Formats: sequence, C-alpha cells, structure tokens
Amino acid sequence: MPYTVLVTGATGFVGSHLARQLVEDGHDVRAMTRHPDGYDGPGKAVGADVADVDSLRTALEGVDVAYYLVHALESKDFERMDAAAAHNFARAAAENGVRQIVYLGGLGDDDGRLSAHLRSRREVEKLLGETGVPVTVLRAAVVIGHGGISWEITRQLVDHLPVMITPKWTKTRTQPIALPDVIRYLVGVLDNPDAMGRVFEIGGPDVLRYVDMLKRAAKVQRKSFPSVNVPLLTPHLSSGWLALVTDVNYATARNLVASMTNEVVVHDDAIRHVVPGDPIGYDDAVRLALEDRAREQSGSTR
Repeated sequence: MPYTVLVTGATGFVGSHLARQLVEDGHDVRAMTRHPDGYDGPGKAVGADVADVDSLRTALEGVDVAYYLVHALESKDFERMDAAAAHNFARAAAENGVRQIVYLGGLGDDDGRLSAHLRSRREVEKLLGETGVPVTVLRAAVVIGHGGISWEITRQLVDHLPVMITPKWTKTRTQPIALPDVIRYLVGVLDNPDAMGRVFEIGGPDVLRYVDMLKRAAKVQRKSFPSVNVPLLTPHLSSGWLALVTDVNYATARNLVASMTNEVVVHDDAIRHVVPGDPIGYDDAVRLALEDRAREQSGSTR
C-alpha cells in the first residue's frame, strides 16, 4: 500500500538513500529541505525548517508517516537546538494527524554516562512522542556507507596516515551497521503495527573496537595499518587531531569523539523479528562503501 511519506534531512547521508528507496517502492515522498529550489533528488521537494513550526505544519499536511533524520551535530549548542526542533516537529505532526514518526537515534546504555551527543538523541526520542504520535526509534552505532561522517573519518584515517595513533577511546567496542541495512530497517518499520511505539537496536553482525574497524578497513584495501598506543591523548586533543587529518570540522569531531567513549553495542535483536533478514558484515559493508565512492568519482550511477 502506498503512503504519503515525509523525509526530513532528505539531502543528507541517510535521508537521500531512504527517499530513493521509498520512491522505488511506490510511495508519495516529500523530501523536506530548507532549499527546495536547489533540490534534485528523489521525491517532491518541500520547503521547511525544523526551527519554524509553521513551515512544518505545511510540510506535514496530509502526511501518513514522517521520518525524522535531523540533528545539529555541527553546532556548539546542538542539545538545545535538537530539543527545540523535536518539540516543533512533534507538535506539527500531531496537529496534522500523522500516523507514525520514525526516528534514527544512537545506541548506548542509559547508565548515566552517555555523551552529550547520545544524551541529546535520547531526549529527542522522548520529545518526538510527547504529543501522542506513535514513534518508532531505531538506535544505531556507526553507519558504514559512502558519505557518512563516521565512515569518512575511518576511510580518511586509513588513506592519510602511515601509522595510526590510538588513544584510549579507540579501544571502545561498537557494532557498525551497513547503510543498506539501515535503509532496509527504516523502510521495514513503515506503518508496521509491530513497530509502533517501540525502540529497536540495530547493528551488523560484528562487534569491533574502533581500532579494529580501522585495521579491517585497511585490510579490505590491501593496506597495512600499524598503530601506536597513546593512552594520554585526551578527547579534546583527539578532536583537534581528527579535524587536522580528515575533512570533518572540529565541532563535529569533538562531539563524535566524546561519544566514542561510550560502548555502543546491540543487546536486543527484536528488530530482526519485525524486519527479517541477515545483516551485512563489516568487511562487505566497507567494500560497498568503497564501490559507491568509486562509482561517484567516475560519474556513473546505479
């Protein structure tokens, strides 16, 4: 059954792929962007800003399901901005009778030690549901796919460094997930009665330390990647170092590094009963990301 679906963040890493898949599945897709005149992706461009509740009311009119893929990670004041945006979106969705909001959040145990980034993601989950619209939350760790910030950091470190400096946070365990699996889960929970009002943890089959992710990404590319342990390199210094050797800005690097001190692994695989299928392994996810990058650089399309 086709639905009218709004995708926020439609020009972003996950949103652009999600919008394409939803269009291919036959849904009426509204791609929400602050700059609709410049949008040339899948779906119909709808101009709106999460900071402007009136624009959200217009964008959400007649929408069945809304995907919320917005965050302000590059801002120093991202926690306040994300909270205000989620509050606005929840109000506008309720006023328009939206049947479901789907939110892509972050993995991590609620043990009182979450980073500001992950703590903000939890607050957004609650705020999106405060007006009564059923919310489906998918919590993920690092998404492996061409164009994703966390993956780009991994790829660029492997490409740019002859030796990897490994601060303490690179020993933290994470459970990366391939971009196609994220899209499969996002699409699979669409108006799915078994997903309404629930929180799911999503991840690939491999639990790895960040340093292992780097080494295995290098191995896939048939590169050697020796490392030197530097436990005294603080998150603050690590952020500056990442901003220096990759093209990620300092504010984003700082927020990501702070989150890398939190172990982010799946403890509940309930999503696999709601959206069946075997997830892609890390090495294959790396190959797919590299193939997509090569395809983009050659100017070809799928």
